[in-house]
Amino acid sequence: MKDSTLPSLDPLDRKILACLQKRGNISHAELAIEVRASQASCWRRIRALEERGVLGPTVRLLDREAVGRGLDVLCQVRMKAHDLDARHCFEDFARQHPNIMECYSMSGEWDYLVRIVVGNVQEYEKILMQEILAQDVAASSSHFALKCVKYKTDIPI
Repeated sequence: MKDSTLPSLDPLDRKILACLQKRGNISHAELAIEVRASQASCWRRIRALEERGVLGPTVRLLDREAVGRGLDVLCQVRMKAHDLDARHCFEDFARQHPNIMECYSMSGEWDYLVRIVVGNVQEYEKILMQEILAQDVAASSSHFALKCVKYKTDIPI
């Protein structure tokens, strides 16, 4: 039985998506050669994948060290209250904060796991003390990444 929540992707769609995840700025001509299809077919499929929400915006990835944001902090957050308003308030804060790269609502002991990038510990301390804990937060636990062992953005298809 086919899972209706999964988008139907044929082999050519999968090739296009795999290629675009690695080289988002590839021209339609180069993409056509790489996936062995016509430029027109690639263009139509990309538009259809965008319309279906499979493909999001094209972005360029930055080197965090090169722009002064080399410290990666994972912060676990436990909320004081778990009502809908408190959760929405925290999630809106996380969505709007420029240093918060990812925020996950979690099962288990902690309510949220937040990934924050900063230039140094002092910058993080200011964000934690003045901004994160100013939310309806009961407790937090911070973990500083010593090095990145693996980081990838392409999803297996």
